[in-house]
Amino acid sequence: MKATGIVRRIDDLGRVVIPKEIRRTLRIRVGDPLEIFTDREGGVIFKKYSPIGELGEYASKYAESLYKTSGRPVCITDKDTIIATAGAPKKELLEKPLSFDMEKIMEEKSGFVSKDGKKLKITDNNEKYTLGVVSPIISEGDTIGNVVIMDDGSNSQITDVEVKLAGVTSMFLGRQMEI
Repeated sequence: MKATGIVRRIDDLGRVVIPKEIRRTLRIRVGDPLEIFTDREGGVIFKKYSPIGELGEYASKYAESLYKTSGRPVCITDKDTIIATAGAPKKELLEKPLSFDMEKIMEEKSGFVSKDGKKLKITDNNEKYTLGVVSPIISEGDTIGNVVIMDDGSNSQITDVEVKLAGVTSMFLGRQMEI
């Protein structure tokens, strides 16, 4: 565990405030679910809960199928990071934080299709892979992640078929979360 030097007291209702600096650094927003664990030394650990993270293995297989069908690199994200990828080096993308552009698309609960050469990054640290198609994974009315078909710089236009593939995949994953 990383020491922060910040001490907080528990109030009479059993609540503790997570400092703003930590919430900002870890991208914890109002309403975000947190998992609570204890360790062997008696420590309490708060971890951001990712409902779609439970589908990690399943999402990887779906990303691989989508990559084989579309021929373009694919990734599946939760609200903060990339949880599955196919057709692109896992070291470059897997578990990397999403870019500001991706967060903005998620907030709008709308999809995105790259047009007119508009290049938006998936992660802030990777220029090679940009957004081609983004389809939100919606479960119980909330965006819990995205299906992304990437633009790999091959200069081929995004097709309607790729848009529909991403849409079907995101709807399917969203429904799986509701079961």
